[in-house]
This record gives sequence, C-alpha cells and structure tokens, in this order.
Amino acid sequence: MVSNSYICKHVMGTNSYGQLGLGHKEDVLLPQSLEIFPCNQQRIKSITGGGGHSAVITDAGELFVCGQNKEGQLGLNHTEDVLCFTLCTALSSLHVIQVACGWDFTVILTENGEVLSCGSNSFGQLGLPQTLGGCLSPQKIESLREKIVNVAAGIRHALAATESGLVFQWGTGMASRAKRMNQGRTIPPFLTAKEPCRVSGLEKVKVKRVTASSYHSVSLTDKGELYVWGSNKHGQLVSKEIFLAEPVKIEANFFLDEKIGAVWSGWTHLVAQTESGKVFTWGRADYGQLGRSSVHDGQRQEVCRISEEHSEQLFNVPVPVPCLTGASQIACGSEHNLAIVGAEQHRGIHECTGRLDASAAEGSQCFSWGWNEHGMCGDGTEANIYAPKPIPAFGSAELFLIGCGAGHSMALCQTPLDVTHRES
Repeated sequence: MVSNSYICKHVMGTNSYGQLGLGHKEDVLLPQSLEIFPCNQQRIKSITGGGGHSAVITDAGELFVCGQNKEGQLGLNHTEDVLCFTLCTALSSLHVIQVACGWDFTVILTENGEVLSCGSNSFGQLGLPQTLGGCLSPQKIESLREKIVNVAAGIRHALAATESGLVFQWGTGMASRAKRMNQGRTIPPFLTAKEPCRVSGLEKVKVKRVTASSYHSVSLTDKGELYVWGSNKHGQLVSKEIFLAEPVKIEANFFLDEKIGAVWSGWTHLVAQTESGKVFTWGRADYGQLGRSSVHDGQRQEVCRISEEHSEQLFNVPVPVPCLTGASQIACGSEHNLAIVGAEQHRGIHECTGRLDASAAEGSQCFSWGWNEHGMCGDGTEANIYAPKPIPAFGSAELFLIGCGAGHSMALCQTPLDVTHRES
C-alpha cells in the first residue's frame, strides 16, 4: 500500500451529528474529500461507523472518532458531539486492532485480546457490571478472561469470539422479541445477559468471526459455516421460524456447497462471500439492499409487485449477485452497502479482515446499492438504488478501503475524485 499521505479520504451520506468528520452537520450526496484529518502521516487500517458516529484505526493502533457523542460513545470523556476526527487519548497506551460501533455505544478490541467499551449501557450493551451506568471513557470488560480475536456490535447487543472459538454475547436488545416469540418457553441466558455470557448451541464448532445486526447475530466457523440466531422477521436467518433462540446452521447447499469466507450484516439483511469469491445476499429487500432488482429506463421493479408469499420465497434464500463476484471488500450500513470490485483481486480471503487480499487496487470500482435517502450511496441523489452500480465520482480511482455507518459511507482511494462529474 502506498504512503497514507497520498491517499484521498472521502465521505458521504447522513451527517446530522458530524459523523462524516467534515466540521459541519449537513448531509453529503456526493463523495466529499476529508481535507482535515489528524493522522495523515499514518496508514489507516479500518474505517467503520455506528448509528451516528464514526471510528478510524491506524496501523499504529490509534483510534480516531467523530460524530454523535450524547452517551459518551466516542470515549472522549465528555458528551458533546465532535465534528472532526479526534484521537481517543484514553487508549494511548493500547494498540487497537478492531472497533465495532453500535447504535450509541462502541466496543474496542486491543492487540492483546482485551475488550473495552464506552457509551450507553441502558441495555447492558457495554458488558460491564450492572451497577455501572454509561461510560464516557472506554472501560475494560473484565469478565472476558479469554483472549478475544473478533468483536461485533448490533443496535443494543454485542458479541465477542475467543481465540479458542467460543462466542460470548451481552446486551438485552434481543430479549423482548425472544420472550414474545417464545412465550412459555425458557430462553437461553445469553439473550438476557448484561455481561458477557457464552452462546449455547455452538459447542461443536470453532467460531472465528462474528457480526451483529439490529435483532440478530451471526457467527462464521473455521469450516466456512454460518450459524445464525435471533429475529427472522425478514427471512434473514433462512428459517421458517420467526425467532431462533439458539444458533442454527445455514446449510451449505444455499451457497452452492461452497465454504463461506466472510459475512457482513445490515440491520435486516445479510451478505456473504464464498471462498471462491461469489457474493450472496438475502433478507429484507424493500430499500434495494439485496442488490437484486433490475433497473430499466430509470424505473425500478417494485418489490410490492411480487406477491407477499413469492417475495418471502425469493428474498429469504441466499442468491448470488454476479456483478459482485470477486469483491475485495464489502461493507454494510443499516440498509445500504458498498463493495470494491476489480478484475485482478481474486486472491483468497484474508482471515482477520474478512476481505480478499489484493496486491493492488488498480482497475477497481466502488459499487453502492440500497437505502439512499441521505445520499450514502454517493450518486448525487436521494433515490434508493436497487442494483449495485459504480459510484460515478470515483471513476477509475485506485480504491483501498471502505466502511459504513448506519446511514453514512467512507472510502479511501489513491487518486482524486472525478472533478468533471462532481461539477456536473
């Protein structure tokens, strides 16, 4: 990768809390360059976002944050919104390797396998003792005694995968639905836990990666299998049950008997990539978040034209999206998605990051699709996008890294934007 000083940083979408780091709170419909960034001399390792905040990790293990901070989710020891990316100095003695942003809280994983959290704890989503309220500064989750290798945050719950392959969950965001859908039956303790509780039903597998949504959870095993649990309201769990109280495996035949290499989750839809590079989507589809509907003469195929029964059968099953095959990176917001696709990037999935390794980004394109009410798909409009299409402003820019928050998007590329398009 080239020196970070030559990489252009671009943001777009919802900005009502300053989560784009531009110094203001106006939505951005076209990718806009992030001119002021405090870590310009460091390489950026990852970018991600939550309900209204954003987080960037550098190769040096520093965490930079901006956006909504009402609950202290930025970990800066105050509750004022922050309009520009700011270093989280509370973590200066630690090397951060992953950050997961929930709706109003943040979960942080360090190089030595420790997990910290900050923000709202109204649903126990921080995993800290119940006597402790919200945290304005990151606090270590002491009850996670085993080394953690991966973390995830939903709206009001969180997950952690250990080095030995166990999964822990905490936060009661899924509890009310679990109780309502399982009346008269005992629900597993991890669904109501306010501190890390081992997820039952995964005893015979080794999990290497986890992801979370609004009301469901997903784990990916070292054998390339997906296990899912929680709400199935939109068919995102590929089950006839409306709620799965414990993990259930999605059978390999749904993925053409290929092993899964990576998985991502929006609030109500899922995206998975097989080890050969095929990309499957399933779940809620009304905003175009599955990228399956065709577009003709500017008119999209209305999902409502399909009968409810047929719609369920169609979207509750993983289906490959051919134009995304070989994507080197994928990111999911609440109901929108980004993907980097390039002809020379089919080099196997990176086990830690969940993206395909690529020695160069030459010839890549950044595709977007799904909910676009605030311009997070970057095409200059607020119309939802029902089939993946390249973001015109990026042109032939060499793309390196993408990330999504609930309603905003971020991307790094080596070359400037297509100025002609921006002015059109």
